[in-house]
Amino acid sequence: MNAYSDLSMKSDDVLRVELEQFKREHRDLDAAIEALEELGRDPLTVKRLKQKKLRLKDRIAYIEDRLLPDIIA
Repeated sequence: MNAYSDLSMKSDDVLRVELEQFKREHRDLDAAIEALEELGRDPLTVKRLKQKKLRLKDRIAYIEDRLLPDIIA
């Protein structure tokens, strides 16, 4: 079972809490990446953090789509 199928079984309230947690983690990763890049250190760690940040972004988008479905008018 993957992370997205786990999300489909959760209530909207739980998803909202997780969404805020993921957004906070995404901002923290952004700050960490920026700090490492300014120091010019450890490009491998920066790359891994960027990959993690992208995975979080995808997960955030998935949850937002689940909570706010498209309405066809």
